[in-house]
Amino acid sequence: MLYSVLAKLDGVLTFEKVSAHCDIPCKIYDPISAQLAVLTMIRMVDLLDELSAKSALSANEQAQFGRLVAQKEEHGLKVKEEIRVIWGDYIKQPQLDAYPQLHELSHSIMLAASKAKQNIDKTACLDLLEKVNQFAEIFWQSKGINTFKAISPYPPAQALVYPDLKA
Repeated sequence: MLYSVLAKLDGVLTFEKVSAHCDIPCKIYDPISAQLAVLTMIRMVDLLDELSAKSALSANEQAQFGRLVAQKEEHGLKVKEEIRVIWGDYIKQPQLDAYPQLHELSHSIMLAASKAKQNIDKTACLDLLEKVNQFAEIFWQSKGINTFKAISPYPPAQALVYPDLKA
């Protein structure tokens, strides 16, 4: 009943629609999505480098090249989005007092993600991963959770910071 009244009212007044990651707030934040997005970027660069090593590309390989670039770009945006949400929604004054480098680190992640998107450059992607791992470590520390580093179990087999949830 209430829904139909609101729907009719919306039809007459046409309220502006808005969206956000978390208006509640949900308090569910985890930097692993950003970390996995960087791993994807690194993997796409590895695959792009393999294709670039060929003297000529077939039509299918050219199409694959385009898809790989598109995925690298998409995941670069995902890194920025995931870090921006944690930075903007989770990070508050207590975290900034304890970790004053957070603003600079978050900004440097945005710049590094842009650089990694601009070229097919594994070094730029690895630099981005290092920054995102630093962010993840601080994030978990701010929650009182210890971390450890381990090599991801899938290509590109890079080190990630994980929370030690056994403690």
